[in-house]
Amino acid sequence: MSDSLTRRRLLYGTLSFAAIAATGGLVPVRAGSLTLTPRQTEGPFYPVTLPLDQDNDLVQVQGRPARALGTVTHVIGRVRDAQGRPLPQARVEIWQCDAKGVYLHPADRGGRDENFQGYGQTLTDAAGAYRFRTIRPVAYPGRTPHIHFKVTPSGRSPLTTQMYVAGDRQNARDFVYAEIPSAAERASVTVALEAAPQVESGALLGVFEIVLG
Repeated sequence: MSDSLTRRRLLYGTLSFAAIAATGGLVPVRAGSLTLTPRQTEGPFYPVTLPLDQDNDLVQVQGRPARALGTVTHVIGRVRDAQGRPLPQARVEIWQCDAKGVYLHPADRGGRDENFQGYGQTLTDAAGAYRFRTIRPVAYPGRTPHIHFKVTPSGRSPLTTQMYVAGDRQNARDFVYAEIPSAAERASVTVALEAAPQVESGALLGVFEIVLG
């Protein structure tokens, strides 16, 4: 087994969802008080061909010794329905540009960071929980920092949305962000990224809760 794969398994073997949630990001929410996650454009850069390595750690690509450029960021959350019930075995996909602002897509030309996976997927557990290890999203011309999400619950249609970084000054100028109809819906996809040394040295942690109608 490669050293990088061993490190990855050790990291995720010690990061139970409950342990990460204990950092203070997840709180119980009463049914009926949930804001549905707004549907947003998939954009032009969903990968044409998925990478061979498409797990939930986008920072370390299997077979490559170096780590991706950028600030390591752990994104965790739950997928639930409008009544607050968890949706287990939902497929959660994410994709985003690398630290240079380049996507894993043939139409996005440039010197892409080959150590960044660019796309990942996972299944929610019995509590509807998911987690990803990626990098802090960066801006590129015309867009504020964001991560694309596509969530497909078992037997239901997918929801495509985007996650934004709380406090980023470019949010106010982003045309996709501005199209979100209400302040509550904007808040639901705007995530604070906080230093999380208890999770990984030098890393950030964000909690993105996804609610499907």
